[in-house]
Amino acid sequence: METIQKIKGTHDILPDTSGDWRLLEKTIHRIMQRYGFQEIRTPIFEATNLFARGIGQLTDIVSKEMYTFEDRGKKSLTLKPEGTAPVIRAFIENSLGEKRPINKLYYISPMFRQENPQAGRFRQFHQFGAELIGSPEPFADVETILNVLDIYKSLGLSSFTIKLNSVGDENCREQYKNALHDYLRPRLSKLCKTCQERFESNPMRVFDCKEAGCIAETEAAPRMLDHLDQASADHFEKVCALLDQHQVAYELDYRLVRGLDYYTRTAYEVVSNALGSQNALGGGGRYDLLTQELGGKPTPAVGYAAGIERLLMVLREEKLLTDNSLSLDVFIASIGEKAQEWASKTARLLRDNEISADMDLLGRSLKAQMKEANRSNAKFALIVGEQELESGQLTLRNLQQSEQTEVNSADLVGAIRKHLDAKFK
Repeated sequence: METIQKIKGTHDILPDTSGDWRLLEKTIHRIMQRYGFQEIRTPIFEATNLFARGIGQLTDIVSKEMYTFEDRGKKSLTLKPEGTAPVIRAFIENSLGEKRPINKLYYISPMFRQENPQAGRFRQFHQFGAELIGSPEPFADVETILNVLDIYKSLGLSSFTIKLNSVGDENCREQYKNALHDYLRPRLSKLCKTCQERFESNPMRVFDCKEAGCIAETEAAPRMLDHLDQASADHFEKVCALLDQHQVAYELDYRLVRGLDYYTRTAYEVVSNALGSQNALGGGGRYDLLTQELGGKPTPAVGYAAGIERLLMVLREEKLLTDNSLSLDVFIASIGEKAQEWASKTARLLRDNEISADMDLLGRSLKAQMKEANRSNAKFALIVGEQELESGQLTLRNLQQSEQTEVNSADLVGAIRKHLDAKFK
């Protein structure tokens, strides 16, 4: 019978690497809580229209990459390709803005896009992100930038670059589009098919194109930073000044427009210096119009999303991950039926006292059980046979230091905890 394989573009997180994920998630939770962000969890699928309206009908995500299907009621549903639109939908639906003026929310979640799988790019991938909803101030933009940088730094990362731009707002973007149209129109035939299709609806996305010909044709194009209205210019100037005050280095990048249509004003990206072409660790910006676009009251907001798989790639590349696999406190190696029965009861006793424990379940020899104890990454092996049961004196072997001692079964929990505290705290 044919073996069923995982779907192309997906990957299994196996026990030998799941510890790295736990470390990463623990760090994210810790830093988010330090900043006052609260966790939100949204469904894995949403109404397709949420993304069509929120992200933009002509974006690559909506037009090419979404996993969309109909349920039995003929309603179009989509596995979520990004996290911001679902968070804003939940914000509106649950009237979070009426409960407090500022909502600081974060998530860790799988996302789904039908992309061409390659290193650092999957069809099911994981992101963490933060959304600061309710403040129009530049301080809020900088708060999200500092937040994601603190997460990276807490993991030991230092080799990255922050790219920064402003994409303006509705007051100045139309004027800029006209200037960009005038520049691109005589060069339209030299642009790729995708950029030609976007020419009328969203010409700014030409800066997001990675085709060499399009990059060359737009080198001398008008720049959004030169067409900002006074309010957008003041906002961006303040963001830059605040980053300078925090001694956060950044590069201005006029090509940075982000791939989602909901961005206004500030846009930023964090790029790894340790990766190749797939070097974006994460990015975000301001999206002051999204809440109203999705049916809510006008509400300013800013946020970011960052890829977890790509972050783990960088951490491994820079050798910043130690062995994060789970270690067992005690493996009970038993010899004989009575000892095995005792091992079962004792394993439960240890677990009830917050000591992780496992035992042999195959009736193997002592030698085979000790091999299993080492494979389990156990700190100690507790060796017991009928003779040890009668005497009450059990052998406790430190598997990481090749030492052993005798412990009394009458105070087994206290004795094991004492040895754990002495050797592993």
